[in-house]
Amino acid sequence: MATVLTIIQKTYKAAIELRNTPDKQIKAALKTLSVMLVQQSNALLKANALDLAKQNAENPRNDRLMLNQQRINSIARSIVKVSKLPNPSGQQLQSGVLPNGLLLQKYTVPLGVVGAVYESRPNVTFDIAALCLRSQNGCLLKGSNDAAQTNKAAIKLIRTALANNNINPNCISLLPSEREAVTGLLTATKYVDVIIPRGSDSLIQFVRKNSLVPVIETGAGVCHVYVHEAANVKKAVDIAVNAKVSRPSVCNAADTFIVDENIASTFLPQLAARLQQYGVEIFADAKAYRMLKGYPLLAKANSQHFGQEFLGLQCAIKVVKNMDEALAHIATYGTRHSEAIVSENKKLCNRFLKEVDAAAVYANASTRFTDGGQFGLGAEIGISTQKLHARGPFALEKLVTEKWIITGNGQIRN
Repeated sequence: MATVLTIIQKTYKAAIELRNTPDKQIKAALKTLSVMLVQQSNALLKANALDLAKQNAENPRNDRLMLNQQRINSIARSIVKVSKLPNPSGQQLQSGVLPNGLLLQKYTVPLGVVGAVYESRPNVTFDIAALCLRSQNGCLLKGSNDAAQTNKAAIKLIRTALANNNINPNCISLLPSEREAVTGLLTATKYVDVIIPRGSDSLIQFVRKNSLVPVIETGAGVCHVYVHEAANVKKAVDIAVNAKVSRPSVCNAADTFIVDENIASTFLPQLAARLQQYGVEIFADAKAYRMLKGYPLLAKANSQHFGQEFLGLQCAIKVVKNMDEALAHIATYGTRHSEAIVSENKKLCNRFLKEVDAAAVYANASTRFTDGGQFGLGAEIGISTQKLHARGPFALEKLVTEKWIITGNGQIRN
């Protein structure tokens, strides 16, 4: 714990220095990192291979952990995008002179030190580091043991890029991968300003219950695609398949398909034919089960399947009478992450968009777009499902708070 506290204290001090670092210098460090990432990708890939070798080769969640050259190039491009975004810190929000002559101004300022607790995905290490650096926040990274070697290689690249641009490397630090390090981070109220957990629901709930530092949740995603009776069937099948199989291990992948009974007999066989190509296991309610008999990976659904974030090649199907039942199902089982409707009825689409309580709601599009990069935000720390401070992709623009600056000439209050 003494080692963890020392790392935290060093990052706290370095974050103060970072607030005075010129914007040009920070942008240069990010560009250096993007170049190093591509040029030295072999070291990162070798470290990642060591982590993958420790996993069960059949586990579909290995997709979250795996790096390849294509993904590294994508991370590098994301870092470049972040470098080109305006610094959200130091923006004047308000200015005026009070009747007593005081100059009153309000500015955006960095949060300070951001702690991130996350699982597996090594791209998160780079995303959080880049976003915190661009917004002049220090950051403490606590990745999982599954990605220990990958994260060590990543932080070495990041800190080298910082040092090469005369920025104190301690402003971005990696905590030991052991679980005990989490306790030190969650209780460092003097040095850490906010904790952002990213990963499974169990991880998020653990951080919520044990952190003395304020927490911004990036919630688990139990995401639905509702196929209304007025849907274009081809469009609905394409959207549903993309939402499920394009990358099933991520939080914006669809978990449950809700289908109006008037379109179910047409839609479900076409959906099943496409899902079978990818080996998707279906947990179907009684009505859907009867319609899909003969599907090789079919099982009867129970209530637990409808509230489950599968993170793999599984899905649930619920047949409903109408939109009212669909909305009630989403309200019961959703996690306020991403929800979609497919319908050619614009009035009912608008009703869905207004009534569904989620960070991102879609009409006639895949849930897979809930992503900081896709939204033009460069990258994200996670998808916030709460309502205070940030909701949706937690990106650069949200890594600031406000400071009032008051300038006087000897005024005293009567």
